[in-house]
Amino acid sequence: MRVRVRVWGGTAALVLGGLLTAGCGGGKGTADESAGKPVSGGYPVSVTDCTGARTTFSAAPKRIVTSNASALELLLRLGAGDRVIGTGFPPGKGTLPRDLDAKARKVEVLSESVIPKEKLLGSGADLYLDTFASMGSMGGGGMGDAPTEEEFQAAGIKHIHLKSTACAAGSEGPVTDLSTVEADITSLGAVTGTSAKAEELVAGMRQKVDAVRKAVRGTAKSARPTYFFFDYDAGTKQPTVTCNRQIANAVITLAGARNVFADCDGDFKQVGWEDVIARNPDWIQLGVRDRGSDAADEKAFDEAERWLKSNAATKGLKAVKEGHFVRVGSERTTIAGVGNADTVEAIARTLHPGKVR
Repeated sequence: MRVRVRVWGGTAALVLGGLLTAGCGGGKGTADESAGKPVSGGYPVSVTDCTGARTTFSAAPKRIVTSNASALELLLRLGAGDRVIGTGFPPGKGTLPRDLDAKARKVEVLSESVIPKEKLLGSGADLYLDTFASMGSMGGGGMGDAPTEEEFQAAGIKHIHLKSTACAAGSEGPVTDLSTVEADITSLGAVTGTSAKAEELVAGMRQKVDAVRKAVRGTAKSARPTYFFFDYDAGTKQPTVTCNRQIANAVITLAGARNVFADCDGDFKQVGWEDVIARNPDWIQLGVRDRGSDAADEKAFDEAERWLKSNAATKGLKAVKEGHFVRVGSERTTIAGVGNADTVEAIARTLHPGKVR
């Protein structure tokens, strides 16, 4: 089984995902900040980001700009897509489910990559939903000049980050579940007044993940197969691996496998092929980004597999010799979102065919 999506933001290292903690001082929007879940619907609603900065909404935003297609997809799934007036890093045609794709086509593309500062500030937005990892600045990592919080305020734009991605690299410990993604969905649902849909999405994710957990719980952790996410599109000369703060670590763990680079603190890291050889994984995921069609995707998966089989440094790996390849695209593995639960299910079906149906 393969999950099809398109690259959302240039490189996965620059686009991660988020936890928004909903809460406020009182009234209908009163929330339990320690749990990160709104107690009841209504406004005002407040959210806090990685730095503890709080943004309060007295009403649902009406003109939203998204930093990339992952944020856009989340709003579309919540039923708030009609309020999105622009996006950066737009989805490729046909890379979203058909109903969402038609709605995404109606959203103005403000930039094929990072939205220029002047265009963003002059967009007329009342909310900018930011999934980029660089908190408070898109300037890091070659992302260009970014508005300051004072400039956002002067333009009348509230600015919030998705914490499950924007905060992931600096988290206190390894990411081993989808709780921050679920909290993001719940909190963004509170902000946009779509809490009922948010609860439905979270329930669907939990149902899939819990079924996999139940199916593999009899397999001791030490007996679970080791797993390497091969980011083919990030370059083959020096592999880029997913570390224990990346959402992929949670996806792999929940699917009943062991990330061979789970001892790497952070989100992504470049290593040498000798490091991969030393860990000799049982399974390798062919992490290629969506090419826009089933045929093009299959061709990319074939290319990644051929490279591993022909390269002197990798052809002797256990997974390569045994043909243990998982064909699931990069985006739904490394970018936080509803699709992470589908990837958990897809990987588990491949690795544990007798247990996960």
